[in-house]
Amino acid sequence: MTRATLRSVLSIGFLTLLTSTALAQEAAPPAAPCGGDLAVFLEGVKAEAIGKGIPADAVDRALAGAAISEKVLGRDRAQGVFKQSFTEFSQRTVSKARLDIGARKMKEYAAVFDRAEKEFGVPAPVITAFWAMETDFGAVQGDFNTRNALVTLAHDCRRPEVFRPQLIAAIEMVQHGDLDPGTTTGAWAGEIGQVQMLPEDIIAQGMDGDGDGHVNLKQSSPDAILTAAKFIKSLGFTAGQPWIQEVNLPENLPWEKTGLQTGMTAGDWFKLGVAPRDGNTAFPQLAASLVIPQGRHGVAFLTYPNFNVYLEWNQSFIYTTSAAYFATRLAGAPPYDTHHPEPGLSDDGMKALQTKLQGMGHDVGKIDGILGAGTRAALQKEQLRLGLPADGWATQAVLDAL
Repeated sequence: MTRATLRSVLSIGFLTLLTSTALAQEAAPPAAPCGGDLAVFLEGVKAEAIGKGIPADAVDRALAGAAISEKVLGRDRAQGVFKQSFTEFSQRTVSKARLDIGARKMKEYAAVFDRAEKEFGVPAPVITAFWAMETDFGAVQGDFNTRNALVTLAHDCRRPEVFRPQLIAAIEMVQHGDLDPGTTTGAWAGEIGQVQMLPEDIIAQGMDGDGDGHVNLKQSSPDAILTAAKFIKSLGFTAGQPWIQEVNLPENLPWEKTGLQTGMTAGDWFKLGVAPRDGNTAFPQLAASLVIPQGRHGVAFLTYPNFNVYLEWNQSFIYTTSAAYFATRLAGAPPYDTHHPEPGLSDDGMKALQTKLQGMGHDVGKIDGILGAGTRAALQKEQLRLGLPADGWATQAVLDAL
């Protein structure tokens, strides 16, 4: 299971969750022991932590008073479904207030951002956009006891192979003095701090930005900025390259080639008449995908290899595209041109479309009313078969044609 897959599963509102490097594995390891008497379970955790070299006294401090949180289990069982359109979500999250605050933060912590870019190659706007979208610059970090949240999810038998390693890592943070088991709080799935990271990631990527000898992502903005930069670099960010670029489109394109796929360069798209709004065509050799979140009549972007970092952070297409666009705004780009997209399907209409596509032999995944990657790919194939522009945008006309 990929890191991005789990982040998209565990997301609530604009607080998105789960960034563990352990989630980069494509196949989950065998399930860890789970369930049963909590005291017995914790003894097993203690033995495992000691076996990994964590002193027994640190383990005892970390687990003293640990309890199952029914509130965490409730949030885990009641996760909502992300169904906003790109324009709805991006215009809500990339607000003037957030842009203004982001500009002030980049100025306030200019020296820290300069260090982040020099050491890791990640520019300030990229870090700042994630900082804003994850926690509103630290204002909304979650109020769940982190130790108990991880104990709860590791003990629960839904995904112990994911959360037990995070619990062990949290115990290691207690050993280092970077987590207080009684008072440290965060999101319901165990993420901590201003950029919402799990303990394994904090241990692997944590940076002491303020020189106090600790990695404190809750209170220290310098720590959060540098840690985010190191983490983003670890996801494959390449210095000096773009991540997303708004473009204008000609009337006729091979629409079936649009979407998050490889095989074309930016130069290939430029030759077809795709024109960057900012006029910058300096990266013709880079692989580029043309994404049109609301069809060929709506806003359009070229996405570059650095956009894959956003997909690693969160698999939700709407979130990632909004976060990438947010970073371009902080870097000085104007608001995107919404153009005039055709109205999309209602929730019931999307489910009807998915059911129809599934009945035609396409794998669209769960019938959930979401225009996800599987549904878009299937829809493009059927649009192409019907002689319609294969832009993957679900409209009533397309549903009627099917």
